[in-house]
Amino acid sequence: MSTGLQPQVADPPATTRPGARSGSAAGRLIARHRWWITRLLALPLHLLLFAVATFFLVRLIPGDPAREVVGPEATQEDYLATRERLGLDGSLPDQLATYLGRLLHLDLGESIATGRSVTAEIGDRLPGTVELAVTAFTWLVLVTLVLSTVVVARPRSLAARLVRGYAQAAGSVPEFVVGVFGIFLFYATLHVVPAPTGRIRPGLVAPEPLTHFPLLDAVLRGDLPVVNSMTSRLLLPVCVLVVSVCPVLLKQLLSSLEEATASQPTRFMAAAGAPRRSVWAATYRRALPPVVTMSGNVFGSLVGGAVILETLFGLGGMGSYAVDAVSTTDFVALQGSLLVVGALSMVVFLLVDVVNMTLDPRRKPGRKVAGS
Repeated sequence: MSTGLQPQVADPPATTRPGARSGSAAGRLIARHRWWITRLLALPLHLLLFAVATFFLVRLIPGDPAREVVGPEATQEDYLATRERLGLDGSLPDQLATYLGRLLHLDLGESIATGRSVTAEIGDRLPGTVELAVTAFTWLVLVTLVLSTVVVARPRSLAARLVRGYAQAAGSVPEFVVGVFGIFLFYATLHVVPAPTGRIRPGLVAPEPLTHFPLLDAVLRGDLPVVNSMTSRLLLPVCVLVVSVCPVLLKQLLSSLEEATASQPTRFMAAAGAPRRSVWAATYRRALPPVVTMSGNVFGSLVGGAVILETLFGLGGMGSYAVDAVSTTDFVALQGSLLVVGALSMVVFLLVDVVNMTLDPRRKPGRKVAGS
């Protein structure tokens, strides 16, 4: 006999509902990767702020670009027309709005000196600078690791003392001085490197670009004469950058290794009879996060040093482009080159953060450390 009462069934927990379960999984996924997603989303804002700062900074440079273009004998009508063509006729807020609007379409404007698109000109020059910096950075990391193992393996040897002394020279070895000395010694005196007059010797023609990285394109095309010529002409600039910047990274790595070696986990592994290779691997992993952070600054130094050395060795990258922009009062080219180099540095520091937090998960935002 029915009593008219229906049994009351409790609602299933929110975590067991199909819709809630999927939403919770998505939320957990976002929370787990928030440490790098937030940094990636903040990158456009940082680029915007840097673009605005660059816009006003370049306009503090004395001189009238429009007057430089038309010359002192031009009529007032020609002068005003040139100012309008260069986007200098409106107020600063109007100019800034126009500039930012172009940036949204990756348009850096037209060079005052050449009339070409600044985006196209930087696209022709930037890959060479990046290629030089990345090549030097790769060798820098390898040399730093090798020298550090000398100190770790035989800390009281003469070689270890020499490495420590070299590391103490951090920041006191200017790239330009080392470059001039290298040219004098290895080219003018010993004649073991080619003349510092460009990326390839006269008479050779660079192959059609595939990636727009000069040496990589020559390798991919299989053009051995161009590969040999480019390699021989990049050897001295790369060595100059490595010799100049290596002490900075080496000093930080040796300091971090000393702390990691004296830490309790390392001493416990050694006392427990762990293989030396395992102890070294654990020690280097604990020592690497601050070194990776320093690597961001080091890569910026390499880019800056590459810009200087490109002018010194006639490599024709971003260095000569920025110098020409300053000498011709080409504020459009100058602000474009500053913006691109700044954006490159921001991307590098983003990668540094990601690598650092991967090596040491405790550095991730919101991660609780035991005992805290």
